Amino acid sequence: MGLVTEPLMLKEEAPIARAKSSSIISIILGGGAGTRLYPLTAKRAKPAVPIGGAYRLIDVPMSNCINSGINKIYILTQFNSTSLNRHLSRTYNVGTGVRFGGDAFVEVLAATQTPKRGDWFQGTADAVRQYSWLLADIKNRIVDDVVILSGDHLYRMDYMAFVDYHREKNADITIGVVPCD
Repeated sequence: MGLVTEPLMLKEEAPIARAKSSSIISIILGGGAGTRLYPLTAKRAKPAVPIGGAYRLIDVPMSNCINSGINKIYILTQFNSTSLNRHLSRTYNVGTGVRFGGDAFVEVLAATQTPKRGDWFQGTADAVRQYSWLLADIKNRIVDDVVILSGDHLYRMDYMAFVDYHREKNADITIGVVPCD
């Protein structure tokens, strides 16, 4: 067990048994201020920046989740989140609480201040840490793996192949990266 450091090489010749998507949840981080994208982020969170007409940056990881069969999705929001929340509720029925099929859901988790915690998220890892109590509760609902994603990356990926690789290596944590010069 431990951190997987070798590159992910998907084998085409012998398919491995795919993980059950019902045992996986996704957490999409959607709270970035997006200072490098200003003025596009003057009134919206970075994941709410429009791309391709009616789509937003957040729709890419959402589409990857749905197309991978992962349909238990939490979205952590914080900065300028009104337009992001509006888009999510209109596109994925988050605001109505309607679930799309079986035990599937899309739920927005906003950064909150409490009597015990008077500050906002202090970065991506901190956002997940502040909702660690939820992860403990999730484990009681037969969830084996948590896929943590950025809400503003543009790529297409089969997350189930990633989870299968993670499980095949019996890893505690697997991080997907692309080497850059």
